[in-house]
Amino acid sequence: MATVRLRIDVSGTVGDQAWKNLQQFDPIQKAAFGPQFGSSGPSKNAPGEPHAKGEWIGAEITLQTPLLAQYAVSHYLEQARVLDADVVG
Repeated sequence: MATVRLRIDVSGTVGDQAWKNLQQFDPIQKAAFGPQFGSSGPSKNAPGEPHAKGEWIGAEITLQTPLLAQYAVSHYLEQARVLDADVVG
């Protein structure tokens, strides 16, 4: 198994809208999104209000092989809201 960590720009979106609007990489085994994977800090917006400019939240993608993880990094980095993507572990 290989893991890819993402930093996703959530500014101007509500809740997990930025995550849901990403085009996911088809061969993923598991995917999760949330501040437990990193963030720009505590969110200052109330629930239901857009995230502040510059705010980001992390995500983690699990794939079967390191090669698929490398392809996933390229796939995600092509998307405007993905600030960074790296293979970990």
